[in-house]
Order: sequence, then C-alpha cells, then structure tokens
Amino acid sequence: MTVTWEELGWLRVAAGVGRCRLPVWDCTVGLVVGADTALLVDAGSSLAEGARLRSQAEALAGHRVTHLALTHPHFDHVFGAAAFAGAEVFGPVGMDTLLDQQQARAELRADAVREGLAEHLADEAVDALPHPRHLVSGEWTLDLGGGRQVLLANVGPGHTAHDLAVLVPGSPEVVFCGDLVEESGEPQAGPDAVPSHWPAALDRLLELGGEDALYVPGHGAVVDAAFVRAQRDALAARFGVSR
Repeated sequence: MTVTWEELGWLRVAAGVGRCRLPVWDCTVGLVVGADTALLVDAGSSLAEGARLRSQAEALAGHRVTHLALTHPHFDHVFGAAAFAGAEVFGPVGMDTLLDQQQARAELRADAVREGLAEHLADEAVDALPHPRHLVSGEWTLDLGGGRQVLLANVGPGHTAHDLAVLVPGSPEVVFCGDLVEESGEPQAGPDAVPSHWPAALDRLLELGGEDALYVPGHGAVVDAAFVRAQRDALAARFGVSR
C-alpha cells in the first residue's frame, strides 16, 4: 500500500523531495528519492529516531535508503546515523578527523545529555557513530539515477567548522541548508561556530539556489531567498562582519 508524505508527517517540497521536522529539538531531516535510490539529509538525534526515519523514508521511496548526507557534526543531526547500515555516508571534509577525536565525541555526548537526551541513548549513539566514507571538500555531484542528480557543497565554515549543503535541481530547486539557516529561532552560534565566515557561507547558499529556490533550514519552516538574505545580514551585523 502506497503512503503519502503527509500521512507520515512529512512535507513534500518538490517532486520526490521532502522534509520532516522532528520532535523535541525541531531538527529537520530531508529526503530525495531517485531511481532505486534514496538520499537522506541528516539522521536525527538517536538510534531509535534514526530507525524510525529509515522506516518512513523507505516507505516513501519504495526502496532502501542508499545515501546519507550529514550537514554538520551536532548530535541532533548525526546521532541516528548508525541506523542506516549499508548507506553511503557523505560529510564535509574534516568531519571524519573531528569524530576521530575522543574529546570531540565526549563533547557531543555531553551536549546531547545537557539538552535532554537520556544518557544511555547518548552512549549507544556515540559508540555506534559512523564516520563519513565520502568527504566533500568543494562540490560533489551525486547521481541518484532516473535523471535525478543532487549537488553536495561544502559551504562552511559557519555554524560549525564543517558545514555541508545539499542542492536538489528542479522546479523549484531545493537547498537543504543544515543549521547555517534556522527559522524557528535565532541561529545558534556555539563554541564551534566560525562567525567571521558565516555570512559568506550564506552568500554561497544563495549563489547555489538562486532567487526562486526553496531553502530548508536545519530547524523550522521552509523559507525563501529573501529570508536567507535577511538572516545573512543579521548575522553580519551581530558578529561585525563586513562584505
């Protein structure tokens, strides 16, 4: 039996492209369906959440999730990654090195627990956390078959030292922004943010998508180019960054 995006709580953004806003931290996950392939953008905040996402994504796609793109190394976006065994995992260059560091993994766990994730869930997610197999340093065109291609672009640093965006060509074009863009609250700049480069990262997003694209924030509702531009200007003013 075929299910619809809406029945599973997803928003269909374009043909074969959708997003889901997850509970608790309002993190956004994206799905791009190809021919016998499916790309998930981010993986949720725990192994259990990742497993639910995989089940929903495969019901919508009609086949397994074959590719996973991680936009940045924060727990609410990566802790579900181990639920996608067998998927080709992509991430921004440097994420692998970061996740090799015991201190970085301990900080990920601590941040998750501080934000309310149960300790045993944080422990199992950190222990199973996979490294990206494919590292994007510039741009990477991913062929999902059936005429469907997506562009993975390393547009950071900004929100973190390692920020990846996903552009899905079409009408409209869709850009998954990770937490470089947030709609449901002010963009969060933690200790791993690089504020001096953040406005330039948003300029790059706008170059990728253009004026008519739909931009999917890491948290919140889908926005347009004007919203991204306004957030870019607000961040530049907030951090004293000039063009």
